[in-house]
Amino acid sequence: MSNGDDGGRNDLRMPDDDEVFAEVVEMLGANRVKVRCADGKQRTARIPGRMQKRVWIREDDIVLVEPWDWQDEKADISWRYEKNEAEQLREEGHLQ
Repeated sequence: MSNGDDGGRNDLRMPDDDEVFAEVVEMLGANRVKVRCADGKQRTARIPGRMQKRVWIREDDIVLVEPWDWQDEKADISWRYEKNEAEQLREEGHLQ
């Protein structure tokens, strides 16, 4: 067992100033998903081309989204957390 399997804390990517935690609630198709953000809003989030086919996003995944400045109900996904990382975020109180 190595690199984090010993129950130690992993250093996780935290949101930048313009990013928020979100949970994927529905797959919409066409590289779009519906997310429930930590600020209480539901947004339609876009999976950027650099993540398509490299990072598979499913319902209930925890992601970082960057809400659009000009349309607050839309966002871009910037990061997806693995299941064990999402558990760690919950344990540390970052997620409800």
